[in-house]
Amino acid sequence: MEKLIDGEKLNIPQHVAIIMDGNGRWAKKRLMPRNFGHKAGAKVVEQMCEDAYNLGVKYLTVYAFSTENWKRSVEEVSGIMNLLRHYLIDCIERASKNNMRVRVIGDRTALDADIVEKIEELETITAKYDGLNFTIALNYGGRDELRRGVQDIARKVASGEISPETIDEALISASLDTRDIPDPDLMIRTSGEYRLSNYLIWQLAYTEFYFTDVLWPDFTVEDLKEAIRYYNGRERRYGGVK
Repeated sequence: MEKLIDGEKLNIPQHVAIIMDGNGRWAKKRLMPRNFGHKAGAKVVEQMCEDAYNLGVKYLTVYAFSTENWKRSVEEVSGIMNLLRHYLIDCIERASKNNMRVRVIGDRTALDADIVEKIEELETITAKYDGLNFTIALNYGGRDELRRGVQDIARKVASGEISPETIDEALISASLDTRDIPDPDLMIRTSGEYRLSNYLIWQLAYTEFYFTDVLWPDFTVEDLKEAIRYYNGRERRYGGVK
C-alpha cells in the first residue's frame, strides 16, 4: 500500500516485526536498574502500535521475551513478568479503544497460570477487532516453535491423518504459531546488534532487515519512518530476477 508520508510517497510494509533491543543499556546509561529500561520500553510499544497503524502498517509483531531470556537474573525475569501482568490488563482497554486485535505467540507452558489466563482473555476479547493486528512473542524461540510444529506434524503422521509425502512448506507454516499471520515484510532491530536471536527464523526467509543503533526506549515514529524509507529502497525479488 502506498501512502504519502511527510510529502513523500512510500510503499508501506504490510507486516513489520521488531526485535526491541537495548532496554538494559538505556537504563544503565541513566544509572538505573535494568527493569527501569523494560518499563520505559513497554511505553514505547504502546506508542508504536498507534504510530505503525497510523502509517498504514496492518501487522506488528514484537519480541517481548525469548526462550533464552530465562537465563537472566531472577530479579530481572520477575520484574519483566510483573510488568507483563500490568501490560496485559491495560492492553485489554487499549485494544478495545483502538480496535486492535492482539495475539500472543510462544510456549505458554512455562508461564504462570494468571499470565496465561490474561493472555487468553485478551485474545478472546480482541478477536473481533479489525484494526492493527498486534502480536507479542512471549517465551518465544524460532527453533522451539519449529520443534513444536514438527511434533504436531509427527503426531498427525503417526495417527494416519496425513502421510509424509503431503508435508510441504504450506503445512509447516500452518503448524506454526503464526499460522494466521502473513510473513513479515520488514524486520527492525534496535540497539546496534546484527543478529536474529532465534526470532521468526522460518517467517523471515525473505524479509528485509533494518538495523539501527537507537536503543528501544528512544525509538520514535521518526525512526520507524526511516526504516520504512530504507524498505522502499530495497528490491524484493524472492529469489527471482527482475
